[in-house]
Amino acid sequence: MSKNSKFLHPYDVWKPSLDNRVFIAPGAKIIGKVILKKDVNIWFNCILRGDVGSIKVDEGSNIQDGTIIHVSRSKNGDTNIGKYVTIGHKAIIHACFLEDESFIGMGAIIMDGVVIEKKSMVAAGSVVPPNKVVKEGELWAGVPSKFIRKLRANEIKNNLETAKHYVKLSQEYKNINMNI
Repeated sequence: MSKNSKFLHPYDVWKPSLDNRVFIAPGAKIIGKVILKKDVNIWFNCILRGDVGSIKVDEGSNIQDGTIIHVSRSKNGDTNIGKYVTIGHKAIIHACFLEDESFIGMGAIIMDGVVIEKKSMVAAGSVVPPNKVVKEGELWAGVPSKFIRKLRANEIKNNLETAKHYVKLSQEYKNINMNI
């Protein structure tokens, strides 16, 4: 993805920064202080808005179609996404921390100050209220979400496999003419 892409937009003095192996699908908007590391893949119609704080997405993470990621003006208002994180379609991620190999289900809402520890999962459609901590290897679900159970070894393994699948898929998409 070219650094002069129509998907990248400055805000004030901040410009998005991305590795040359990042994939950004058509319709996505990356605004302001956003840092995208190697093999990050941003899918169709996502918005990453780093205007009043910063967004950092680490290596191999995927942000699926229609997801919104934002920040807040508060002291800890940045959004940090670790390595090989999967964020499902139409999730809302706001001023929080998603640690390595975590999995956020489709349509989930992760609110300010939340910490999703590594190798954990938030079920589709769940809302994690402000300042909650989802501990390593836990499954949370519901509105508001709560602890359901510990993840099984195969589920934890699937978190990483899903992220790696999306890295591969994004590299395939780079070879497709998507003038849509």
